[in-house]
Amino acid sequence: MKKNSAKAVHHLVDTYPKVPLTVDCVIFGFEESKLKVLLIKSDLAFFQGKLSLLGDFVKNNEDLDDAAYRILKERTGMNNVFLDQVKVFGKPDRHPGGRVITIAYCSLLNIQHHALNIHENELDWYDYDTLKEMAFDHLEIVEECHSWLQKRIQEHPLGFNLLPDKFSLRELQNLYEAILGVSMDRRNFRKKFASMDLLIDTNEMEQDVSHRPGKLYQFNFDKYEKKKRKWIGIDF
Repeated sequence: MKKNSAKAVHHLVDTYPKVPLTVDCVIFGFEESKLKVLLIKSDLAFFQGKLSLLGDFVKNNEDLDDAAYRILKERTGMNNVFLDQVKVFGKPDRHPGGRVITIAYCSLLNIQHHALNIHENELDWYDYDTLKEMAFDHLEIVEECHSWLQKRIQEHPLGFNLLPDKFSLRELQNLYEAILGVSMDRRNFRKKFASMDLLIDTNEMEQDVSHRPGKLYQFNFDKYEKKKRKWIGIDF
């Protein structure tokens, strides 16, 4: 009975419309006070020379999350990156060859901690601020993921993973300004973080910098873990 039931369901699914499903990975990084995106040059003649996200088709027997991690590893060689599913993009005309639905996955990582082991199709980090035109609707996907990232970084202290273990308040402000795309008042920014009581003063100063050396701090992850249930985010 069960076999017949399974066959009936399989036959029913076979009658459904067939729409290709893909995954696109939007990988943000931070380096030299700039927000960057990991991109390649499209290998489709239709988009020759244009930048593209790291993407591919989902296999028939593959979970979506597994597909995202597989694609990222195949394209970059990286396998220690946490991915978040952000949004589905399914406009009928988003692909020149017909309807293709894609699921965007996003991550934010420290570029210095993740070496690129593959460099095919000019895989590299590109400044987010310089992106103007991309293959498919990938610029729209990047912008949607950037909006998601801006919200996430105010809700969770993700940014501290992008900084050295010991960092100055100048470096911290540069990070938030780069991701949020705004210029912040220095005094108000420092008051905001001081009021959260999550920074540890290391009693050390910056060395070999071109500006006036600042104090070095560490983020108190232990204290954050104890307080995170009451964490209401960072309101700039």
